[in-house]
Amino acid sequence: MNPFAEVADLEAAFDQVTEHWSPRVVARVNDQYVKVAKLLGQLVWHSHDDEDELFYVLRGRLRIEYEGGRSVDLPAGSIHVVPRGVRHNPVAMEECWIVLIETVTTRHTGTVDTPRTRTIQQQLG
Repeated sequence: MNPFAEVADLEAAFDQVTEHWSPRVVARVNDQYVKVAKLLGQLVWHSHDDEDELFYVLRGRLRIEYEGGRSVDLPAGSIHVVPRGVRHNPVAMEECWIVLIETVTTRHTGTVDTPRTRTIQQQLG
C-alpha cells in the first residue's frame, strides 16, 4: 500500500520545507522516491556509489560542480542526472527549488555526514 497521497500538491509540499538542504519525500514510484527541497549555498562534496540522482529545477538556478573543475548550470525548467559514483557538490547562489528523483536507498550526502545530512526517516517526516 502506498502511504502517499494519490495527488501530490508540489506547492503545498514546498510550503512544508522550512530548512534549506532538507529534502521531503512526496511520492514513491517503484523503488524511487520523489523529493522536494529548497537549496541555498552549497551542500558538500559527496557521491552515491550505487545510485544515479536526478535534479529537476523548478525555481531559481542550480550549479552542480564536479571534480576537475567541470560544472553544469541548471536554470529553472531543466533536469540533470548525476551518475552513480561521481563526486559532486550542488551550489545555489540564490534560493532554488528542486525536485529530486532518487532510489529509496540513496543516502542524502552519500558516505559523508554533515550537520545538514538528513536520514530517510527525516525526509519522510
